[in-house]
Amino acid sequence: MSPGTFITGEHKRTLDDRFRLSLPPEFAAAVTDASGETIVAKERYGCLSLWKAADWQQRLDDGVSLIRDKIVKGRMEQRWDEVQRLGRLLSTRSASVKLANRSRLLIPEGFREFLNVDRNQDVMVVGAVICIEIWNPQAWMEQLREDMPAFGSLFKELSG
Repeated sequence: MSPGTFITGEHKRTLDDRFRLSLPPEFAAAVTDASGETIVAKERYGCLSLWKAADWQQRLDDGVSLIRDKIVKGRMEQRWDEVQRLGRLLSTRSASVKLANRSRLLIPEGFREFLNVDRNQDVMVVGAVICIEIWNPQAWMEQLREDMPAFGSLFKELSG
């Protein structure tokens, strides 16, 4: 994805009997590096996201560096439980995957349960500007119901 290109759109797809999902070609290209690698991440229950590996790694490295600096400076001593919880989440949040034929994703075990969609069921594949999201359709409708009323003010705030 070139700088300034937004990933947008909404597509209904069906998981096959092996938990594979065919992505729209433009979506697959936006989150795949030259070797065909993509990062799949758990976002919120019923939603996974897909990222270009370098973009994901940069975001992760930036966040971990900030936390590491706070630990070195002794600013996290009262928050070890939170640091440990973050570590658990980091350890289980994402995985590297290869897209077959440059557009077919096999959803890894552990991520299937989080998505909460069974074989041969529909999912919604949504462009989220900087990544792609794969949604359980019911969770997607709930998210839209929650977010849509604030669209105008959010757009104005971010573009103002």
